[in-house]
Amino acid sequence: MRLLQYSESGELIIYSFDDGVIPRYAILSHTWGADGDEVTFADLETGDGMTKPGYNKIRFCGDQARRDGLQYFWIDTCCIDLTDKAEHSWAIRSMFRWYRSAAKCYVYLSDVSTRKRKAGSTPTKPSWEPTFRSSRWFTRGWTLQELLAPTVVEFFSQEGERLGDKVSLQPLIRMITTIPSEVLNGASLSQYSVNERLGWAEGRITKHEEDRAYSLQGILDVELAPVYGEGAAGAFERLRTET
Repeated sequence: MRLLQYSESGELIIYSFDDGVIPRYAILSHTWGADGDEVTFADLETGDGMTKPGYNKIRFCGDQARRDGLQYFWIDTCCIDLTDKAEHSWAIRSMFRWYRSAAKCYVYLSDVSTRKRKAGSTPTKPSWEPTFRSSRWFTRGWTLQELLAPTVVEFFSQEGERLGDKVSLQPLIRMITTIPSEVLNGASLSQYSVNERLGWAEGRITKHEEDRAYSLQGILDVELAPVYGEGAAGAFERLRTET
């Protein structure tokens, strides 16, 4: 597993750890921007990417981790070499475990603001709840496991201001997702039927249609090697066969 760390001089460094010796780390949950906006593994290797819009999320995650006393952090855009098919496949099968093992998961909501400036006025702080309810984060396939797997899930606005966690915001999250309160409070997913768990993902979308199934394997406690090109129907058929 690769983890990121900011050095004393502010340099972003990436480390590789074997299973069994992985230190405590924070993990980021977010929605991807345009492909060219995100900082990739290749960018880290070449030292590029600091001018990309996606670098703001990296800086946010590193700063928040440091405030929480965590030396390392993980972000999917740049900790996985997506050009390596074998690594990508392994990462997809490991993702739920990585989120579950994180000391803290930070949800960065790029479309939720705690401040709004009106023309000719000073900044004010209106309620962020309406935009929280309609955030794109709640419509994506992969973010479901990122909500359920970690014990501690904290939500932040685009300004990096903490909005609450999945316990304090439980009534609101339950209303948005229909996920039972007991699950948000940490109840075992195995207490719920396969159909109930599949229902929590209803209406969520992914960039690749097969990922709608692949993103559910941790939630259903199965392992499914990705086969891009099989289509959503084929992926869900294999998922059902494994449950």
